[in-house]
Amino acid sequence: MASKVLIANRGEIAIRVARTAAEMGIATVMVHPVDDRHAGHVRAGNASCELPGQGAAAYLDEAALLAVAQAEGCDLVHPGYGFLSESATFARACAAAGVTFVGPAPETLDLFGDKAAARALAERCGVPVLPGLSRAVTRDEAAAFLAGLGSGGAVMLKALAGGGGRGMRAVENAADLTDAFERASSEARTAFGNGDLYVEAFLPLARHVEVQVVGDGAGAVLHLWDRECSLQRQRQKLVEIAPAIGLNPAVRAAILEAALTLARAANYRGIGTFEFLADLRPDAPHPFVFIEANPRIQVEHTVTEEVTGIDLVRVQLALAMGAALEDLGLHDAATRPPMAAAVQMRINMETLDEGGQARPTGGMIARYEMPSGRGVRVDGHGQTGYAPSPRYDSLLAKLIVSAPDIGAAMGKARRALDECRIEGIGTNVALLKALLDRPEVAHGDFDTRFVERHAAALVGASRAFENAHAVASAGSIDPLAVLSARPGGPVSAAPEAHVPDGFAAVRAPMVGTLVAVPVQAGDTVRKGQTLAVIEALKMEHAIIAPVAGTIGAVLHGAGDVVQEDALLATLAPDDGLADDADEVQAFDPDTPRADIERVCAMHALVSDAGRADIVAKRHAKGKRTARENIADLCDPGTFTEYGPLVTAGRRYEDSPADIDRRLIKTQLEQCFWKRHFCSMTCTHRRECYHYIFGFG
Repeated sequence: MASKVLIANRGEIAIRVARTAAEMGIATVMVHPVDDRHAGHVRAGNASCELPGQGAAAYLDEAALLAVAQAEGCDLVHPGYGFLSESATFARACAAAGVTFVGPAPETLDLFGDKAAARALAERCGVPVLPGLSRAVTRDEAAAFLAGLGSGGAVMLKALAGGGGRGMRAVENAADLTDAFERASSEARTAFGNGDLYVEAFLPLARHVEVQVVGDGAGAVLHLWDRECSLQRQRQKLVEIAPAIGLNPAVRAAILEAALTLARAANYRGIGTFEFLADLRPDAPHPFVFIEANPRIQVEHTVTEEVTGIDLVRVQLALAMGAALEDLGLHDAATRPPMAAAVQMRINMETLDEGGQARPTGGMIARYEMPSGRGVRVDGHGQTGYAPSPRYDSLLAKLIVSAPDIGAAMGKARRALDECRIEGIGTNVALLKALLDRPEVAHGDFDTRFVERHAAALVGASRAFENAHAVASAGSIDPLAVLSARPGGPVSAAPEAHVPDGFAAVRAPMVGTLVAVPVQAGDTVRKGQTLAVIEALKMEHAIIAPVAGTIGAVLHGAGDVVQEDALLATLAPDDGLADDADEVQAFDPDTPRADIERVCAMHALVSDAGRADIVAKRHAKGKRTARENIADLCDPGTFTEYGPLVTAGRRYEDSPADIDRRLIKTQLEQCFWKRHFCSMTCTHRRECYHYIFGFG
């Protein structure tokens, strides 16, 4: 029996795990970086420790987390969902540190963490999958695959190493592929440390059904029924229902068996979710297809708990400590039909626009009152006076209801939403009300694109709810009074920089974190050019120039957290610059660019022609260069050398004009090619290959 668990996560899931651990007599250690010190989970355990860094990066710091686990004497590490929950590297590091990772074996995480490998497993097991390429693809390969689908075809770009909606983009038009590929790859790299993407055909009319699976790694595997997860925005779930409604019994049985087949093939240990799309097209080649497996606890695990009466976190912890399914009384759980119906609604700090685009909100919670009563459960981390950081996920609470049948559960869910009182920060409560009021939802007549298709009507209905609430609650609470009551008094925003006359303002369209600002003062830009990239709600959004002109000032940089409408830059319009598509297309592509010339110069500097004297000495000794050997071994045009490109995107403290290129060339010859380690006092070592490659 373990005595202490480190909960390597935050928010509602950290609180959820801490509660079950306490019931089992296991002490809990919570973690947080400095910018998350006021979060509710910090006080939910027996102890809390601060992590270095800020934002999601702090919760991804494996070394720091294991240092806390060892210092606090933890037996277990529970990763929750997201962050390191699917990291085989972290699971192995835990084992090496003598701490038990609460989750599947590293080999299982390797398998299902590689979505292409999971597709390949499904194919070997005879489980249908969508047409696609089960490997990392280039943009050109994705474009070729899209073209091969013919007129009306569409593809889904997906992160090879992740899930949860990050690194995913649907592409229906070939013209949109380049931007979608870049954004999806960047999101995946930020979230999972791997920007590789794979591609599969996009299924336009489908239901998202998933199966909860439990295994003990000793051959025993069972399912705990299914969940309906089709009500989504931007491929991220809003409402989940258990069991799945409106599903053909034969299709349900086949999906359950497919999940068990895959779990047995992987000798699954722990709890996990196998996800499928039920194809609603009348001419579908298969009634369903496998899309991915998530070897961790899911956000929506709560509805399975409500319909089965099984605490999945308790099962997780027990299996990690060596229990078998029979020891837990679960060996016949799959033969017990669901004893109720349950609905979960994700209350997010966001709003939705008429185009179906979610926009995060910010501020401080002035009122936080949630419903209660029989069959009503709230898993959340909100509290009055809490100002959530935009660096983290927008999920504030999960409202879960259960009832004997789905009709009663839907009615209870709608009434529970009416009892929610969250003020001071924008949420999607009104949108959830509008969604549950739709007769299609009550009857199970929807698919994964339902919210997208009805976004305008849903937004209109939600605004009516918000206006009615504003009238009813007028004068009931003053958010400023809540702010003033906090230590240090009310928080005031810093004054905004002045926008000079005649300049255009470039503003943040939403709350989020800037991940790139590729321009600087003095740059000339064309209309529509990307000036910054902001990350919000697990997706990256390009902020483009409203007009052509010259950048006057850049007020924020990469890594900054900005509020909606924050001033990012000023732009002096210039009518003489290219301002429309025709003019941009007429731009001569052969016009020299400084950055490309620099890349070419670096290639030339280290080419055999650029080091002719050294090559001549080598030939005099009867030897050849590596390039000459490669040229004989490879067919012409099949080998590309990337080494000289490593300096192309670097920034230098010294101006390039001040650097003596002849001195650099000498250093390259003496340090890199002759394997002499450079002096740490060298004033030009940033240009030296030894410095760049970390050799000295």
